[in-house]
Amino acid sequence: MSGNTTDLRVVRTQQAIRDALVELIEEKGFEAMTVKDITSRARINRGTFYAHYQDKYDLMTKCEEEIMVRLSKLVKKTIPSVTSELQHSPPRLAIYPLVIAIFEFLNEHSRFMKAALGTKGDMTFQTRFKDFFRETMLGNRPDVLIHEEECLVPPPYFATYVGSAHFGVVQQWLESGRKESPEEMARILTTILVHGPLYAAGLKKHQGPEPLVAESSKLGHKRE
Repeated sequence: MSGNTTDLRVVRTQQAIRDALVELIEEKGFEAMTVKDITSRARINRGTFYAHYQDKYDLMTKCEEEIMVRLSKLVKKTIPSVTSELQHSPPRLAIYPLVIAIFEFLNEHSRFMKAALGTKGDMTFQTRFKDFFRETMLGNRPDVLIHEEECLVPPPYFATYVGSAHFGVVQQWLESGRKESPEEMARILTTILVHGPLYAAGLKKHQGPEPLVAESSKLGHKRE
């Protein structure tokens, strides 16, 4: 029983520290905060903080690592069914489950993601998040959607475009208060990804089945 009590205290302490981290990023920014700020906000002493983390950078790194490990596991679990579905289904339908799974995950962890990826957060995490999208979409591994040899343009340019564009959509959604549901965001991003930005902007007519976004929907659409 005492072991379970100790474990629960550790979990509660770590959660208090992480909650304090997010609040302080929102208020002061990551670079401006200090360990003293974190311990005061979490209502713990410095010794307790250092029993769990080396400094604020170690705290941030561990929070980010936990998020990215869980997100990577989610994607790796979903990719095989998506690549299989791409063999006999329209791309917009095949990749939709993957995109919605990602947005549901981001929605679940929205407060941390908004803080960490925002202008007051960790700039290195922004780069890592872009790399995540790039590596999910393109590579020579079996667990990617597109293999480099299939690209019609030089892979580095395609990878950079995909990483930055996807990151921008996610950041806009988080910063604007997540007015659209994960399902709506999945439809929006799938339309841009599959049919291209010119079609999404209304400058190019689509040939073939209608995309997932309804005709009445616009990129700036908000839920009632």
